[in-house]
Amino acid sequence: MKNKDLIIKILSKSYIFILLLLMYLPVLVLVIFSFTDTVNLFAWDVFTFDLYVRLFQNEEIMTAIGNTLLIALISSLLAAALGTFGAIGAHELGKRSKRVYEFANNIPVVNPEIVLSLSLIIMFVFLGNYVFQGFEKSFWTLLVGHLVLTTPFVYLSVKPKLLQMDPALYEAALDLGCTPTQAMRKVTYPAVLPGVMSGFMLAFTLSLDDFIITAFLTGPGLLSGQESIQTISTYVQGIIKKRPLPPEMRALCALILVAVIVVVFSIFFYQNKKKGALKKRKGRIYERA
Repeated sequence: MKNKDLIIKILSKSYIFILLLLMYLPVLVLVIFSFTDTVNLFAWDVFTFDLYVRLFQNEEIMTAIGNTLLIALISSLLAAALGTFGAIGAHELGKRSKRVYEFANNIPVVNPEIVLSLSLIIMFVFLGNYVFQGFEKSFWTLLVGHLVLTTPFVYLSVKPKLLQMDPALYEAALDLGCTPTQAMRKVTYPAVLPGVMSGFMLAFTLSLDDFIITAFLTGPGLLSGQESIQTISTYVQGIIKKRPLPPEMRALCALILVAVIVVVFSIFFYQNKKKGALKKRKGRIYERA
């Protein structure tokens, strides 16, 4: 029996190791070859930072990066606000109204992006032909598409924090002389802030990574000027139809990976530091008691 358990344990760990290897080995190879100028990924040339230098000198790539970050930042900030207010409003609704609201919120979550994109472009064309004359895709149509994609996820991130909050705290704030706005700002918002931050990060990631909605709804604006807005995803899709990707993209992928690792570790250390401070505070309270 012990041998059988040992074999199962070894096989399960080997399975996890193989999965992790298949997931991260291509990324590791990409990072390693971002320090060489060779086109062939199976032939190492000379260690150099030329790809990183050329990356920042490539105007097309830098414009795509700037557009991507601007769209992601603007849409995630608006989605965080809309999703938070929507979650707080839905929290105060009756059971039947809340079910309807949550059902409507979950539709964009489970719907494929292609369905969202087609429905949005049909809506914009209809409004352009019958309501507002002269429909043209622009930054605003793209922003609406990203908001439709990301706002429901912010709602789902804030909702659990509202359920965890003691409703008596808000009522106590009103009894102590706060106006509803002050009670919201001093009681409700601090309680849901972790959910708002996680929803903002999720919305930022979804917007940063989106391709289908961007491809359908993009128009002129932002750093592209009068030309159609190019994000990283649409830029890559447009390049691979004509020629191989430029080697500078390896450097870009490496920088994105480093940025993600820094953010994840920063959040991890912040949470550990916060837990440590909370334990010390509880220890002092017990000592005084």
